Amino acid sequence: MSITEKPWYPLAYMFAVTAVFSGVLIGFSALTQDRVDRNEQIFLQRAILIATGAAAENTPGEEISRIFNERVEPAEKDGIVEYRLKTLDGRLQAIGVPFEGQGYWDQIRGVLGVNADRKTVTGIAFYQQNETPGLGGEIVTQQWRSQFPGKTIAVGDQPLRILQAGQTVGDNAVQAVTGATQTSVRLERMLNEDLRTWQTAFTGEGQ
Repeated sequence: MSITEKPWYPLAYMFAVTAVFSGVLIGFSALTQDRVDRNEQIFLQRAILIATGAAAENTPGEEISRIFNERVEPAEKDGIVEYRLKTLDGRLQAIGVPFEGQGYWDQIRGVLGVNADRKTVTGIAFYQQNETPGLGGEIVTQQWRSQFPGKTIAVGDQPLRILQAGQTVGDNAVQAVTGATQTSVRLERMLNEDLRTWQTAFTGEGQ
């Protein structure tokens, strides 16, 4: 009886093939992980600089890294991180406040830019979202994001509000994305949760 006719051979063969392919996949993952991590870091850095007004949408990745390394310092308090953009002479210019949460389809991650007064919004940018194109996905467009600069972060349960059509937009509110109620509601929720936590950690407000 040849080895291929042994009763245990099919099981051993499947085990060996599985081990080989698993090893290949693990090795490939290890080789590409550094690139994945670097790309994710650049996406975050870009969002921080766009939200704080230090970079444009089309700024090359190399320039993003240079500006970030020269002018941005992360600060942590009570486990909460903010990114402080400094002027060329070292003064605080703006702050990037990260936020994240569950959107309608998948995770949404972004950065809200805030002036040095810790109240006035400078902008908003996203570095991860998979909302419906033409509907919830409109949150990444310049047209929708242009509502945020100049808004004031309030103290209380709703630092920022995203209002449906027909509601009056005040100093701390913007209009929701048309036809994307669930994305707008979920985005408002995650923004307010993370802003309250940030206010509590860094300003003593937001309780």
